[in-house]
Amino acid sequence: TPAGCRMRTLAWLGIASLCLGAAWAVPAKEERRKAEKPKADLALYENLDLDNYDLTLDNYGEILDLSNYEELYDYGDLAPKIEVGTLAPRPKDPTALPNLGTTAETPKLQPPTTAGPVRPAPVPPQGLPSCLLCLCIGTSVYCDDADLEHIPPLPPETTYLYARFNRIGAIHASDFMGLKKLKRIDLTSNSISWADVDAFRLLPSLQELILPENRLTALPELPRSIVRLDARLNRIPSTGLRPEAFRDLKQLQFLHLSDNQLDNIPVPLPESLRSLHLQNNNIQTMHEDTFCDSQDHSQIRRALEDIRLDGNPINLSLFPNAYFCLPRLPMGRFF
Repeated sequence: TPAGCRMRTLAWLGIASLCLGAAWAVPAKEERRKAEKPKADLALYENLDLDNYDLTLDNYGEILDLSNYEELYDYGDLAPKIEVGTLAPRPKDPTALPNLGTTAETPKLQPPTTAGPVRPAPVPPQGLPSCLLCLCIGTSVYCDDADLEHIPPLPPETTYLYARFNRIGAIHASDFMGLKKLKRIDLTSNSISWADVDAFRLLPSLQELILPENRLTALPELPRSIVRLDARLNRIPSTGLRPEAFRDLKQLQFLHLSDNQLDNIPVPLPESLRSLHLQNNNIQTMHEDTFCDSQDHSQIRRALEDIRLDGNPINLSLFPNAYFCLPRLPMGRFF
């Protein structure tokens, strides 16, 4: 009917009006939200006390809202786009290459000649072999327990050498040649049975020679600079010492020859001597002039305070006139 047609037409017009109104309302609402958001952000920063702002790990979550962090900052557009697997094109024209300056030409290898065998280059005498086998700290060389069978080449500035607990069997004069600054040699616990006569005599600065627990049967000549000689626990008899071996050693203070095969006290002893250890030898007698000058009863030998003769078959009470100049009696058997 005509009335029904008018009703349907009015209904469609109402629906269309509602749809158009909704479509117009969405952009307006979005515009209002965008306009209100900066105001809300400004209100948030206005509430912050920037004068007392202290961001720590404890209040980090309270000050910054990490839930909408991605909305506030979008770094996707700022990330550089990297093309993987590409290289700069190689210039076709060599003149287009940058000028990096002139460089030395690589020397060309010469073909070997057949005139004779090729000799190896000489090793520079800087003492590198010893510092590869041992530990070099400053002017000290430490070769303890390094399984050595001989003295290694030493740097010319060597002052102290420690080569204990090895298998060194002999000492040659060439081992220390030219080492003018060498002050101490410690060769404890080796297998040394032989030392050249001049092995130590030509060392002008040598003060301490330490050779205990070896197999020596004779002492080489010593330099006059020696202060301490320790040759305990060897196999040295009295015939293994040169006659008057210690007379001219005016700086000798410590002479330790215990646990050897001496059958008498080596005399004369220098006035500088402070400590004499001869225990556990085979000494049976002594002279009245061994320590004191029997012709000068006013003599006082104050430096020699430590004399060890215990462990020898000598009876010290049989030689009362041999000790009058000493500040202390020797240690040993008096009955």
